[in-house]
Order: sequence, then structure tokens, then C-alpha cells
Amino acid sequence: MTWLLIIGLAGVTFLAAAFALKLPRAGWALFGAALMLGLAGYALQASPNLAGAPKSAAADASGAGAAMVEERRALFNTSLLPSRFVVTADGFSRRGQYAEAAQFLRGALDDNPQDTEAWLALGNALVEHADGQLTPAAMYAYRQAELSDPAHPGAGYFLGVGLLRSGRPGEARQLWQEIVANAPEAAPWKPLMEQRLARLDDMLSRMGGVDPANPVGMPR
Repeated sequence: MTWLLIIGLAGVTFLAAAFALKLPRAGWALFGAALMLGLAGYALQASPNLAGAPKSAAADASGAGAAMVEERRALFNTSLLPSRFVVTADGFSRRGQYAEAAQFLRGALDDNPQDTEAWLALGNALVEHADGQLTPAAMYAYRQAELSDPAHPGAGYFLGVGLLRSGRPGEARQLWQEIVANAPEAAPWKPLMEQRLARLDDMLSRMGGVDPANPVGMPR
């Protein structure tokens, strides 16, 4: 009986995602595979006839996926949720399933290629999947995010994060400094970017500083 309920719930979940939430057809196979993977994992590890006992889930060692989601969200109006596709992809990213998140976002962007936040989420997922490397695919996603909304700082900000992780802090600082300098005074994200730039300057100062006349250079 327990298995019938679980399989039925999986079927209802798929139908809800496909028709109620209008999941793009390109994402049906991936979503169905995710459900099947979950059922397979349950079959291997679950003991539905035993009494439940509280157990804390193993946390992602780096927390990189969750951190990237929060950083991206902070650059948008947090009172408004992103598209349902981005919300679903964020769930994959928070669990460290970056390839699945990226595949889901590609399908979503086929549906709406002007979704700036979806492009940023895709770029971030690709970077995390590549262990922090700015791959050509990630660079393309950031470029598309910039083209879809040239006034938004997201693409430049996360490109700077990638440069930092690649050991190029001077270039990251120059990029963020340009974003802050060109930001409209009323831009809601400007204080956040100023804060990030100040933190970077503090970090570089502790490392030995960066010559203001040569901001692209590495710390002295």
C-alpha cells in the first residue's frame, strides 16, 4: 500500500508540473528522470515499515549552490519571486545538482529568452558544475543576461565573482568599480554593489593592496 501511494504521488507531481505549472516539454524528460531517481533511491534506502526517527540532512560542504542563489536574489526585487522555472532550478542548485539545474533552465529559456534572472541562474549553475571555472557556456549565459537587461548588474557581478575564484582579483575589482560608477543613483542594487566593492577592497588591502593606478594588477 505504501508503494502505491508513493508512485501515485510521483504521478500527480509530474502532471502538476507538466500541466498546472506549464513545465516546458524540453524539461519533461529531465523532471521525470528526477522523479524516477528519487523513487530508485527510496527503493534502495527507505524502510517504510519502520518508525520514523529525526535525522539531520547532510549539509553541502561548501554551500556554494545556496550561496549563489541568495547572492543572485539579492540583486533583484526580493518581494517578487522569479519565474517558477527559476524557483525549481534553484531547488536543484541548493542540493548541488548543477547539471540538472542547468538543463532545466535551458528549457525555460527556450520558453522565455528574455528572462534575465534565468540567464544568470544558468551561468551560475554552469560555473558551479565546472568547479568554479568560467567556461565558455557560462560566459555565454552571462552575456545573454546582460543583453536582456543592460542596466542590471548581475552579469558583471557574477563575472567578477568568477574572476575572483580564478585568482584575478584586480580584474574583478575594476569590473565592480565600473558597475558602481555607472549605476544610477536611484538603483536599488547600488548600495549592495558598493558594499561588495568595499569588502573586496578590504580583502585586497589585507593581502597587500592593489595599486589604484593599475587596478588590473595582482595584489602587491
